[in-house]
Amino acid sequence: MKLILLGAPGAGKGTQAEFIMKKAGIPSISTGNLLRAAVKAGTPLGLQAKSAMDAGKLVPDEVVIGMVKERLAEPDCGKGCIFDGFPRTVKQAEALDAITTIDCALLIDVPDAVIEERMTGRRVCLACGATFHVAANPPKQEGACDKCGAPLSIRPDDKAEVVKDRLATYHEQTEPLIDYYRGKGKLKTVNGQGTVDEISGLVAKALGL
Repeated sequence: MKLILLGAPGAGKGTQAEFIMKKAGIPSISTGNLLRAAVKAGTPLGLQAKSAMDAGKLVPDEVVIGMVKERLAEPDCGKGCIFDGFPRTVKQAEALDAITTIDCALLIDVPDAVIEERMTGRRVCLACGATFHVAANPPKQEGACDKCGAPLSIRPDDKAEVVKDRLATYHEQTEPLIDYYRGKGKLKTVNGQGTVDEISGLVAKALGL
């Protein structure tokens, strides 16, 4: 099964990718990780990516697709894989279709208002990495980590204005993928509101896991 997870930033794609990986025994392919590894290793595609990144430009789609193609050829992808954060645009989806067959695009559907509440309410401990939420999972003492007592912080990308910008980018660039995969008869949708276990149950049912 080759699966793409769709949904706005903060919809819970990463959490459900972990669940699917364990349940289905397939790896998650993160293009961010592929780029970092290729740049570090100094591969031909990595050098092209580094050149673009050093110039402050986006890495060309053909370079990213080349890395994905190489990754798909590795043995652990024999039973399939999950695409994490890729494709981001219809153009990338078309390029991906040219090198492999996608079985399903699973949309984790969460309204913008819920996303904003989730992300702007998140608090992290920079000392030990623990994560809290002012409404869903508040610390015992406001502003302090339950585990180590260090002060809690708001991540830069969880600030309200940044969250709104990220959502706007998602709606403009990535949301068209919903219609793209619906048109191919490959879109499945689950409600992304509820507990992690409830959503995992819906994901398992949708995918037949």
